[in-house]
Amino acid sequence: MEADARTIISVETIINAPVETVWKNWITPENIVVWNVASKDWHTPYAENDFRMDGKFRYRMEAKDGSAGFDFVGKYEELKIYEQITYTTDDGRKVKIIFTSADNQTKVMELFEAETENSIELQREGWQAILDNFKNYVEIRLEQISASKWKI
Repeated sequence: MEADARTIISVETIINAPVETVWKNWITPENIVVWNVASKDWHTPYAENDFRMDGKFRYRMEAKDGSAGFDFVGKYEELKIYEQITYTTDDGRKVKIIFTSADNQTKVMELFEAETENSIELQREGWQAILDNFKNYVEIRLEQISASKWKI
């Protein structure tokens, strides 16, 4: 299937945090290993991220029981700080992430080319679950930071 014939899937969320905070948590490996899961029975034990033009990333995603796992790998093609990340996965699919900031909130929208192994709905649900975990992770971290400032 040609790239221009691929189905584009989108997922999005609004995070109650400034774009700088959202961005940092999106690209930092020690944060990625915490939020990059679609369900509680999976985890990301390893993440590396060479965050620059033509840089590569690799996230190891595994079932906690060891029954399955894969590397999610890509190469960055376009980076607009606090606005957009575009990359190509190792199987040739294009992904664009758009960050839109307004009133101390950040909308994150991911647009990605569907693969042919899983249904469109399953792919949408999986990517949305990961994005929802990211939102929860960022908002909980901000709450913890805010609460620690008020401790005497």
